[in-house]
Amino acid sequence: MDAVTLSIAPGAAGFGAEVTGLDLSRPLPPETLAAVKAAFLRHGVLWFPDQPLDHDQLEAFTLQFGPFGWDPYVKALDDRPHILEVRREADEKATVFGGSWHSDWSFQETPPSATILHAKVIPPVGGDTLYADGVAAYEALDAATKAELAPLRAIHSASRPYGEKGFYAGEEGRKGMTILPSAEADKTFAHPLVRTLLDGRRAIFVNPVYTVGVEGLAPGDSAALLARLFGHMTEDRFIYRHRWRANMLTMWDNRRLMHNATGGYDGHLRVMHRTTVAGERPV
Repeated sequence: MDAVTLSIAPGAAGFGAEVTGLDLSRPLPPETLAAVKAAFLRHGVLWFPDQPLDHDQLEAFTLQFGPFGWDPYVKALDDRPHILEVRREADEKATVFGGSWHSDWSFQETPPSATILHAKVIPPVGGDTLYADGVAAYEALDAATKAELAPLRAIHSASRPYGEKGFYAGEEGRKGMTILPSAEADKTFAHPLVRTLLDGRRAIFVNPVYTVGVEGLAPGDSAALLARLFGHMTEDRFIYRHRWRANMLTMWDNRRLMHNATGGYDGHLRVMHRTTVAGERPV
């Protein structure tokens, strides 16, 4: 398709946009790719309906945005080390994978810039994904709170979900995915609590799953500050609820967003294929 067929329709939530008029199974022309990248930076979440893709095409689309990210603690497809199959069987009783507010792999030294999720099998009910916009949440803070947060660095770790004593190490009943707990998950990295994006905007960069503290604060003070921020970030005014359809590809900016995979589809199979795009050290 020609670049002129590209249509970008912003959603009603104040961030996020639907992109139509493209065939993602083929490389995007340079000017079209530039427009999609600009829209991604502006809107934070992009969704592309009606995009049937095989593994090769999903990987090729991903690589147009940068090299693959590093995806630890979850077993990838046997022949595709950069594709995770996010799968929940119809009779599965384990918790929904990703079913808490988080930013993908924020515990890494260089967390992924983008996550790309391609819908393969969508249940007839449930399964929405919620997104919370750290840019809007930051811009809504008063000047005193912005000044309070400016010098702070948050400590991130994968220990809670993926450590040897973490949540997944003790769970039972997971069928669709293989989780790989590890002592490596106990490592920590500190990132700015308020992150500066490529366009100069700022975003609150913490999340309840991977942010375990704030440098220089006593544990009680750190926990209180983070709880206050999490409550603020997940107010309805900062949230977009995304509804999936089969063959929809959605990509989101981990540098500014938290997301939360909802359930509500017990008794139905759900299958998604996920890649990540490598990111830069937060500043």
